[in-house]
Amino acid sequence: LKTIVLQSGEDKFYPIEVLCSVAEEIKKLDVAVTLSIGELTTKEYTNLKITGADRFLLRIETTDPELYKRLHPGMSIENRKRCLYDLKDLGYEVGTGCLVGLPGQTPLMLAKDLKFFKELDADMIGIGPFISCPGTPLEDETGGSVQLALKMIALTRLMLPDINIPATTALAAKDGEGYKKGLEYGANVIMPNMGKNEYKELYKIYPGKGSVEMSIRTRLDTIKKLIISEGRVVGKGRGDHIKNH
Repeated sequence: LKTIVLQSGEDKFYPIEVLCSVAEEIKKLDVAVTLSIGELTTKEYTNLKITGADRFLLRIETTDPELYKRLHPGMSIENRKRCLYDLKDLGYEVGTGCLVGLPGQTPLMLAKDLKFFKELDADMIGIGPFISCPGTPLEDETGGSVQLALKMIALTRLMLPDINIPATTALAAKDGEGYKKGLEYGANVIMPNMGKNEYKELYKIYPGKGSVEMSIRTRLDTIKKLIISEGRVVGKGRGDHIKNH
């Protein structure tokens, strides 16, 4: 493995000094360090970059101001965009993306999401269908369409031909061939959850995520076989944005 992704919710449990120390230690393994830890200040992003972070994933989820406000109480889309542009200015490889099939979302909103990805000049775009989760305010909402998510992946690939696009776990959770279809529609990355099974139980952010119990080795072998079966080559590098190398 050449890339390690550390992900959390919008949670300030760990002080920034601790996160910087973690990034610094992981960097000693000669891997790319990717963080997905939410909205921070410019100074905090700077300190993390200095101590070893290479990439940052911060999904916009939707660029529609009203829909964003409804889904993110107490947060603002302006600050979300500020964070993304700060990350670009600091030299991070920046990943963002959207959910497809959010309640109240329209095709025009999705088109504007694509336009924003292009304007940001993102290095990675993650797109997946919305999946309702029990115990949340949206638990009774209908989930998003896998086919529409795949179309969004294809359009993103046409607009941004040299970026990284993952076949998301949400695709795989909603469709048994989600990873396979994602690759066929333009994705070039698969991000397996390498956590131990007992910890994966604590990271079920939607039904079906990480539900298959298998060893890490078996998980990797299964993914490699899928990639090869699609006529693709398993990369041995860090997966850096093509245009940067």
